Amino acid sequence: MKEKLTIVKVGGAVVEDEAQLSQLLKDFSAIEGRKVLVHGGGRKATKVAEALGIESKMVGGRRITDADMLSVVTMVYGGLVNKNLVARLQANGVNALGLTGADMDLIHSHKRPIKDGIDFGFVGDVDKANGQMLSKLIEEGITPVMAPLTHDGQGNILNTNADTIASETAKALAPYYDVTLIFSFEKKGVLRNPDDDDSVIPVITHADFINYKADGTISGGMLPKIENALGAIDSGVSRVIITLATALDGQSGTIIQQ
Repeated sequence: MKEKLTIVKVGGAVVEDEAQLSQLLKDFSAIEGRKVLVHGGGRKATKVAEALGIESKMVGGRRITDADMLSVVTMVYGGLVNKNLVARLQANGVNALGLTGADMDLIHSHKRPIKDGIDFGFVGDVDKANGQMLSKLIEEGITPVMAPLTHDGQGNILNTNADTIASETAKALAPYYDVTLIFSFEKKGVLRNPDDDDSVIPVITHADFINYKADGTISGGMLPKIENALGAIDSGVSRVIITLATALDGQSGTIIQQ
């Protein structure tokens, strides 16, 4: 019987909200057993870029990452956000280690090709994640804190969607553990009505997702989140939940099923 492992992905909006972040780190630290934290930080990157006079360009909720923006996200994700989370987890009694996909060749990716005339720049689409190496760290009592950065094996850092990092990490660790993946953010779950915080959809399957996507119930940035969640379930991850950052017990939110 596999040991349980909990992977929590925390979004940039929560990272920017001190009250929510403090509670999330406290709750995460209280999770029993092995665990991994994956973080975003897009809002912080936008603020730092603005302070440096670098324009943030977005297409469909995804960041265009030119050379200047790559420098910003590398500093913010791999440094400022990552190391602050690590330090605060240490203060909560968690022996955390901050990592990017380049460290120990944990997540290898390729530069996203130009599609429909859109060049996302230095953005990575994941080829593989090294679950064996991650599991070795975890077995030593270390809690990995994963930044949304990968590498292409040619010496280039690539900006990579944090939900994808969480999903690929969960998939890579599924052969070794009974994995629960929690996408935590500022809402109670996937909402049927974005203006009603209580309109949580309790369960979403592949068939449901097709219908919700077609009728517009689910759109924008929630689309890749659910695609990543469904991909994780299809690849052996036991449970995937999309829920409020202060509800890491998995008792509420939206459950993703096949």
